[in-house]
Amino acid sequence: MRLYYPSWLTSKKKEIVDMVHLPTFEVPKWAFTLLNNLYEVERKLATSGDPGNATRNVLKMKDALAEQGLFYEDPMGEVFKETRTDLEATITGTGTENLVVVEVIKPVIRFGEAAFSRVVQRGIVLVESKVDLKNN
Repeated sequence: MRLYYPSWLTSKKKEIVDMVHLPTFEVPKWAFTLLNNLYEVERKLATSGDPGNATRNVLKMKDALAEQGLFYEDPMGEVFKETRTDLEATITGTGTENLVVVEVIKPVIRFGEAAFSRVVQRGIVLVESKVDLKNN
């Protein structure tokens, strides 16, 4: 498979390369800790309200990290199929058909531009059948 380098990897003209030869990037542990905690803060602000307008500060921090190519995705409510490689899921309930993400323990963390990003941390989620959700 051949792909083009995204612009953030090279300032030269785009070269065709094999996926196997893409440069590696190791994300420091502090970045994972920061992004996971930012996700938790953002989620808590969404559920409990934001009287002090802290969401604005969270967005500034997320933007600063995105400028470095690091961002997270919240898979809450998304459809889950066994072929997804960006999530580690635990099935809750009795059904195994039509699964949907019902709780996010850790978000998916990616490196790069949105269109050409790589998963550097798989999301950890709980999934449940839509049928089980309707019966509750």
